[in-house]
Amino acid sequence: MTPLSRRGFVAAAAGAAAAAVALSPEAASAEPPPAGGDFADADRGFVAALVPGVVRNAEGQVVYDADAYGFLEGAAPGSVHEGLWRQGKLVARQGLYKVADRVYQVRGLDLSNMTVVEGERGVVVVDPLISAETAAAALELYRAHRGDRPVTGLIYTHPHVDHFGGCRGVLPEGAAGDVPVLAPDGFLEHAVSENVYAGTAMQRRSGYMYGARLPKSAVGQVGCGLGQTVSLGSVGLIPPTRSVERTGQVEVVDGVRFEFQMTPGTEAPAEMNFLLPDLRALCMAENATHTMHNIITLRGAQVRDAREWARYLSESVSLFEGRADVAFASHHWPTWGGELIVELLERQRDLYAYMHDQTLRLINAGWTGREIAEELELPPALAEVWANRGYYGSLSHNVKGIYQRYMGWFDGNPAHLWEHPPVAEAKRYVRALGGRTATVAKARGFVREGDLRFAATLLNHVVFADPGHRAARAELARVYTRLGRGSENAVWRNFYLMGAQELREGVKGTEGAGASVVSSDLLLALDVDQLIDSVAIRVNGPRAWDVRLTMDWVLPALGKTWHVVLRHGVLTYRSDAKADPDAGVTLTMTKPQLLAMLAGKGLGDIEVDGDVSLLHTLLGVVDEPDPDFAIVTP
Repeated sequence: MTPLSRRGFVAAAAGAAAAAVALSPEAASAEPPPAGGDFADADRGFVAALVPGVVRNAEGQVVYDADAYGFLEGAAPGSVHEGLWRQGKLVARQGLYKVADRVYQVRGLDLSNMTVVEGERGVVVVDPLISAETAAAALELYRAHRGDRPVTGLIYTHPHVDHFGGCRGVLPEGAAGDVPVLAPDGFLEHAVSENVYAGTAMQRRSGYMYGARLPKSAVGQVGCGLGQTVSLGSVGLIPPTRSVERTGQVEVVDGVRFEFQMTPGTEAPAEMNFLLPDLRALCMAENATHTMHNIITLRGAQVRDAREWARYLSESVSLFEGRADVAFASHHWPTWGGELIVELLERQRDLYAYMHDQTLRLINAGWTGREIAEELELPPALAEVWANRGYYGSLSHNVKGIYQRYMGWFDGNPAHLWEHPPVAEAKRYVRALGGRTATVAKARGFVREGDLRFAATLLNHVVFADPGHRAARAELARVYTRLGRGSENAVWRNFYLMGAQELREGVKGTEGAGASVVSSDLLLALDVDQLIDSVAIRVNGPRAWDVRLTMDWVLPALGKTWHVVLRHGVLTYRSDAKADPDAGVTLTMTKPQLLAMLAGKGLGDIEVDGDVSLLHTLLGVVDEPDPDFAIVTP
């Protein structure tokens, strides 16, 4: 069969399968096999739950409500895929759990888990959740049952906010005295750059990914597959005091030996696993969990390296086989038993390797990302493993991510080289199909046939051609709702249902959509180069085309001067220890003063020498990002 004819066959088969599912979302919920050991493992070591399971901030506002997921008891309703319902039941379990001798976890009080390792004088906390409030509640729950032990160490396994943001809840005063804070090499750079450079867009899309504004119910948000949802409290960042730089590095914290494995480029650009060799417990960070993870996240991020991910999991087996009785992670529940640990690691390794290698095989046969996403199937030995199922990542969007990593956005077809933007394209499609009313009618025909995917495409064109067309918005919202309810993948469900909500109710503000990750701690962690970069990416190029200015920013405490130039709509800089005699204005300041100035709080006590209007000119061409931009409408 030639590649072209094969493509046609696959497209037809995929369309038929989609139609069968779309006719009845309940039909997508095949009866799952017996639960096996997952439910027993999720309950093993239970000590106590937080009662009530609600965390509030100092003002009494709810930061996290674990009790909101009580509806997950019982059998799955028709509005939720049975596989996703099962995952939600497992992940929603909340409380303090004993993992191994001197190793405890608090689970179900945030998107992630917080691990507590008992040392000689106190406890070493690993990955302190998203918010200070949830982390403090987790630590209080631990102390209520294990004693009021001080925090004697803090470890971040990687630089995603759900693994460091709650640090002030366990170390309110920061890394005071002899309390070390350990993180993988490169942690700070990636923690601040990911959350600041594209942070506004990521935050907006995260609201969709986690279904932040959906009701917690069987017809709304049932979780995200990785955890249940994100907390809404205060995000902090205590900079690391000790860097982990190589595999095999051993650090002793409060008398506990930690043996590290570096895994950069896997689930995060800086990440590490560790073994507690004296306790026979293995932490896999977020590299091996009970779901297919994301090679590319729907909120947006750099594409991860599936090949390296698989290689590091092979290395984990080589390093740790026979040395651990339990493996735990920063999400989900542990796995006990040496053989089962190896089985988990090897099956997850093969999952990422298969996705990577088969996508490359089809790329080199001339297939595009969209075609590969329809064609590629996992072998049954991998697909039938619960921990490999796509509750959080999905085979479809992961394959497209791998394609993007190697080939970029362009699929090689000249027709896709210079397409119209969405609104202009939509108007032309709708005109070609006979107008808005005719296009809606055609879309309803595809709904009746069960082809919700193409119905969504047509209705989306009408909405972008005429956002005020009520019939198109209502019909598209119904289609998105059905697609969401039939999805086993939690973030697909959330995106579809959030899209339906936006169509029905309009764009909602960001309040309540998740904790703001751009906190004062995070901004203070930016170096001066990164701060200038954060301004440069907001310069409105066309408005600044004809502006030319130079200035010096002097930070005596750092012993350097930054020479800042705006020219041709581009903000550039260099730094050294010398003054620029041609600078139009020189500002001498501290880093906190620089932060305040860039935040629009004025010059304060900054020392000014020269024409200060140049600063106002610069700030006048800097845009403020829109955190509430529309997603499913123009």
